[in-house]
Amino acid sequence: MEHGHSSRVQTFIGDPLSDTPEVPRAQLEEIFADIQGDMRFNHELNGCLNCGICTATCPAAHYYDFSPREIVQLLWTENLEGIYDAMQEKIWSCAQCYTCAARCPFENSPGGLIMIMRETAIKHGMESAKNVLRPFSRVMLKLVSTGNQLAPDMITADGFADWGPNISKVQAPLKILRKAIPMPTLNTTETAWEVNLKTSVELYTIWEMTGVLNQLETIDENLFDVISDIMDEKKQDYQDFVDEQAEADA
Repeated sequence: MEHGHSSRVQTFIGDPLSDTPEVPRAQLEEIFADIQGDMRFNHELNGCLNCGICTATCPAAHYYDFSPREIVQLLWTENLEGIYDAMQEKIWSCAQCYTCAARCPFENSPGGLIMIMRETAIKHGMESAKNVLRPFSRVMLKLVSTGNQLAPDMITADGFADWGPNISKVQAPLKILRKAIPMPTLNTTETAWEVNLKTSVELYTIWEMTGVLNQLETIDENLFDVISDIMDEKKQDYQDFVDEQAEADA
Protein backbone atom coordinates (compact mmCIF):
# COMPACT_ATOMS: atom_id res chain seq x y z
CA MET A 1 0.00 0.00 0.00
CA GLU A 2 1.46 3.30 -1.08
CA HIS A 3 1.16 6.37 1.05
CA GLY A 4 0.62 9.75 -0.56
CA HIS A 5 3.56 12.11 -0.38
CA SER A 6 2.87 15.17 1.76
CA SER A 7 4.80 18.40 1.98
CA ARG A 8 4.72 21.39 4.25
CA VAL A 9 5.15 23.63 1.21
CA GLN A 10 1.90 25.17 -0.01
CA THR A 11 2.26 25.56 -3.76
CA PHE A 12 -0.99 27.45 -4.21
CA ILE A 13 -3.43 29.14 -1.90
CA GLY A 14 -5.26 31.87 -3.76
CA ASP A 15 -8.39 33.75 -2.80
CA PRO A 16 -11.20 33.33 -5.34
CA LEU A 17 -13.28 35.98 -3.55
CA SER A 18 -10.64 38.71 -3.71
CA ASP A 19 -10.76 41.47 -6.32
CA THR A 20 -7.05 42.19 -5.84
CA PRO A 21 -5.08 41.66 -9.08
CA GLU A 22 -3.04 38.49 -9.04
CA VAL A 23 0.68 39.01 -8.47
CA PRO A 24 2.81 37.17 -11.06
CA ARG A 25 4.20 33.91 -9.72
CA ALA A 26 7.71 34.86 -10.82
CA GLN A 27 7.54 38.02 -8.70
CA LEU A 28 6.37 36.07 -5.65
CA GLU A 29 9.21 33.57 -6.09
CA GLU A 30 11.78 36.36 -6.43
CA ILE A 31 10.60 38.01 -3.22
CA PHE A 32 10.70 34.74 -1.29
CA ALA A 33 14.11 33.89 -2.72
CA ASP A 34 15.44 37.17 -1.32
CA ILE A 35 13.95 36.40 2.10
CA GLN A 36 15.16 32.79 2.14
CA GLY A 37 18.57 33.75 0.78
CA ASP A 38 19.32 36.05 3.70
CA MET A 39 22.05 34.54 5.87
CA ARG A 40 19.88 35.05 8.98
CA PHE A 41 16.90 33.10 7.64
CA ASN A 42 17.92 29.55 8.62
CA HIS A 43 19.03 30.76 12.04
CA GLU A 44 15.70 32.47 12.73
CA LEU A 45 13.41 29.71 11.40
CA ASN A 46 13.83 26.17 12.74
CA GLY A 47 10.33 24.73 12.51
CA CYS A 48 6.94 25.43 14.03
CA LEU A 49 4.67 23.54 16.41
CA ASN A 50 1.89 26.05 15.77
CA CYS A 51 1.55 26.34 19.56
CA GLY A 52 0.84 30.06 19.52
CA ILE A 53 3.11 30.99 22.44
CA CYS A 54 4.71 33.72 20.35
CA THR A 55 1.36 35.34 19.60
CA ALA A 56 0.11 34.94 23.17
CA THR A 57 3.06 36.94 24.50
CA CYS A 58 3.26 39.48 21.65
CA PRO A 59 2.32 43.06 22.68
CA ALA A 60 1.47 44.04 19.11
CA ALA A 61 -0.93 41.11 18.72
CA HIS A 62 -3.13 42.62 21.43
CA TYR A 63 -3.66 45.84 19.48
CA TYR A 64 -3.31 45.02 15.78
CA ASP A 65 -4.41 42.40 13.27
CA PHE A 66 -1.04 40.74 13.68
CA SER A 67 0.22 37.31 14.69
CA PRO A 68 3.89 36.22 14.88
CA ARG A 69 2.67 32.63 14.52
CA GLU A 70 1.04 33.49 11.20
CA ILE A 71 4.29 34.98 9.92
CA VAL A 72 6.27 31.87 10.90
CA GLN A 73 3.67 29.55 9.38
CA LEU A 74 3.66 31.49 6.10
CA LEU A 75 7.43 31.24 5.82
CA TRP A 76 7.61 27.63 7.05
CA THR A 77 5.04 26.46 4.47
CA GLU A 78 6.48 28.78 1.81
CA ASN A 79 3.06 30.29 1.20
CA LEU A 80 4.23 32.83 -1.35
CA GLU A 81 0.92 34.63 -1.74
CA GLY A 82 0.41 34.84 2.00
CA ILE A 83 3.94 36.15 2.50
CA TYR A 84 3.38 38.85 -0.08
CA ASP A 85 0.07 39.81 1.51
CA ALA A 86 1.64 40.04 4.99
CA MET A 87 4.33 42.35 3.61
CA GLN A 88 1.70 44.87 2.57
CA GLU A 89 0.72 45.71 6.15
CA LYS A 90 1.13 43.11 8.88
CA ILE A 91 4.92 43.04 9.12
CA TRP A 92 4.94 46.72 10.02
CA SER A 93 2.96 46.08 13.21
CA CYS A 94 5.88 44.33 14.93
CA ALA A 95 7.62 46.39 17.63
CA GLN A 96 10.82 44.31 17.40
CA CYS A 97 10.76 43.53 21.13
CA TYR A 98 11.73 39.89 20.45
CA THR A 99 9.51 38.52 23.22
CA CYS A 100 8.52 35.91 20.65
CA ALA A 101 12.12 34.74 20.24
CA ALA A 102 12.54 34.42 23.99
CA ARG A 103 9.43 32.22 24.29
CA CYS A 104 9.50 29.97 21.23
CA PRO A 105 10.20 26.30 22.08
CA PHE A 106 11.73 25.86 18.62
CA GLU A 107 14.01 28.87 19.14
CA ASN A 108 12.47 30.66 16.20
CA SER A 109 12.67 34.42 16.01
CA PRO A 110 9.54 35.81 14.36
CA GLY A 111 10.85 39.30 15.03
CA GLY A 112 14.07 38.48 13.21
CA LEU A 113 12.15 37.02 10.28
CA ILE A 114 10.01 40.14 10.11
CA MET A 115 13.15 42.26 9.98
CA ILE A 116 14.26 40.29 6.91
CA MET A 117 10.82 40.71 5.34
CA ARG A 118 10.89 44.46 5.98
CA GLU A 119 14.29 44.80 4.34
CA THR A 120 13.01 42.79 1.37
CA ALA A 121 9.95 45.03 1.12
CA ILE A 122 12.27 48.03 0.95
CA LYS A 123 14.47 46.36 -1.66
CA HIS A 124 11.46 45.70 -3.86
CA GLY A 125 10.09 49.22 -3.40
CA MET A 126 6.78 48.08 -1.98
CA GLU A 127 4.27 50.82 -1.33
CA SER A 128 3.84 49.61 2.25
CA ALA A 129 7.52 50.35 2.94
CA LYS A 130 7.25 53.80 1.37
CA ASN A 131 4.18 54.66 3.44
CA VAL A 132 5.73 53.49 6.71
CA LEU A 133 9.09 55.19 6.21
CA ARG A 134 7.89 58.46 4.66
CA PRO A 135 7.27 60.25 8.00
CA PHE A 136 10.85 59.46 9.04
CA SER A 137 12.47 61.13 6.03
CA ARG A 138 13.48 64.18 8.05
CA VAL A 139 15.07 61.93 10.67
CA MET A 140 17.18 60.31 7.98
CA LEU A 141 18.08 63.69 6.53
CA LYS A 142 19.21 65.03 9.89
CA LEU A 143 21.10 61.85 10.73
CA VAL A 144 23.04 61.85 7.47
CA SER A 145 23.62 65.60 7.21
CA THR A 146 24.63 66.29 10.82
CA GLY A 147 25.42 62.91 12.37
CA ASN A 148 22.57 63.42 14.85
CA GLN A 149 19.08 62.14 15.16
CA LEU A 150 16.42 64.38 16.77
CA ALA A 151 16.56 66.71 19.70
CA PRO A 152 13.50 66.49 22.01
CA ASP A 153 12.23 69.97 21.10
CA MET A 154 11.86 68.91 17.46
CA ILE A 155 9.19 66.30 18.28
CA THR A 156 6.08 68.45 18.31
CA ALA A 157 2.67 68.31 16.70
CA ASP A 158 3.52 71.30 14.51
CA GLY A 159 6.78 69.77 13.36
CA PHE A 160 5.30 66.38 12.56
CA ALA A 161 1.87 67.15 11.16
CA ASP A 162 2.18 64.25 8.73
CA TRP A 163 2.20 61.83 11.66
CA GLY A 164 -1.46 62.65 12.24
CA PRO A 165 -2.97 61.53 15.58
CA ASN A 166 0.09 59.38 16.29
CA ILE A 167 2.01 62.51 17.34
CA SER A 168 -0.09 62.60 20.52
CA LYS A 169 1.79 59.51 21.69
CA VAL A 170 5.04 61.48 22.02
CA GLN A 171 3.67 64.58 23.75
CA ALA A 172 5.75 63.81 26.82
CA PRO A 173 7.99 66.27 28.71
CA LEU A 174 10.90 65.12 26.58
CA LYS A 175 13.12 68.12 27.29
CA ILE A 176 12.79 67.48 31.02
CA LEU A 177 13.42 63.79 30.57
CA ARG A 178 16.45 64.45 28.42
CA LYS A 179 17.92 66.85 30.97
CA ALA A 180 17.86 64.03 33.49
CA ILE A 181 20.53 62.37 31.37
CA PRO A 182 23.99 63.90 31.91
CA MET A 183 24.50 64.79 28.25
CA PRO A 184 23.68 68.51 27.92
CA THR A 185 24.57 68.63 24.23
CA LEU A 186 21.48 66.55 23.51
CA ASN A 187 19.01 68.91 25.18
CA THR A 188 17.88 71.04 22.24
CA THR A 189 18.42 71.68 18.57
CA GLU A 190 20.46 74.77 19.50
CA THR A 191 23.02 72.73 21.42
CA ALA A 192 22.95 69.57 19.33
CA TRP A 193 26.37 69.00 17.83
CA GLU A 194 27.60 68.33 14.33
CA VAL A 195 30.02 65.46 14.07
CA ASN A 196 33.55 65.78 12.78
CA LEU A 197 33.67 66.22 8.99
CA LYS A 198 35.83 63.11 8.53
CA THR A 199 33.42 61.04 10.64
CA SER A 200 30.48 62.30 8.63
CA VAL A 201 32.14 61.28 5.36
CA GLU A 202 33.06 57.88 6.82
CA LEU A 203 29.46 57.28 7.90
CA TYR A 204 28.24 58.20 4.44
CA THR A 205 30.77 55.80 2.89
CA ILE A 206 29.52 52.97 5.12
CA TRP A 207 25.91 53.62 4.10
CA GLU A 208 26.98 53.77 0.48
CA MET A 209 29.06 50.56 0.55
CA THR A 210 26.46 48.55 2.49
CA GLY A 211 23.63 49.43 0.11
CA VAL A 212 21.65 51.60 2.52
CA LEU A 213 21.60 54.50 0.08
CA ASN A 214 20.46 52.24 -2.76
CA GLN A 215 17.53 51.20 -0.60
CA LEU A 216 16.82 54.84 0.22
CA GLU A 217 16.74 55.71 -3.48
CA THR A 218 14.16 52.95 -4.01
CA ILE A 219 11.93 54.28 -1.23
CA ASP A 220 12.36 58.07 -1.55
CA GLU A 221 14.22 59.33 -4.61
CA ASN A 222 13.85 63.00 -3.66
CA LEU A 223 15.38 62.45 -0.23
CA PHE A 224 18.17 60.42 -1.84
CA ASP A 225 18.96 63.33 -4.17
CA VAL A 226 19.06 65.84 -1.30
CA ILE A 227 21.32 63.63 0.83
CA SER A 228 23.59 62.90 -2.14
CA ASP A 229 24.03 66.65 -2.75
CA ILE A 230 24.82 67.26 0.93
CA MET A 231 27.36 64.48 1.08
CA ASP A 232 29.01 65.37 -2.23
CA GLU A 233 29.61 68.81 -0.75
CA LYS A 234 30.97 67.32 2.48
CA LYS A 235 33.25 64.99 0.58
CA GLN A 236 34.63 67.93 -1.37
CA ASP A 237 35.10 69.98 1.81
CA TYR A 238 36.97 67.08 3.40
CA GLN A 239 39.16 66.59 0.34
CA ASP A 240 39.98 70.32 0.34
CA PHE A 241 40.96 70.02 4.01
CA VAL A 242 43.20 67.02 3.29
CA ASP A 243 44.86 68.87 0.41
CA GLU A 244 45.45 71.93 2.58
CA GLN A 245 47.06 69.78 5.28
CA ALA A 246 49.30 68.11 2.73
CA GLU A 247 50.44 71.46 1.38
CA ALA A 248 51.10 72.72 4.90
CA ASP A 249 53.23 69.67 5.68
CA ALA A 250 55.18 69.88 2.44
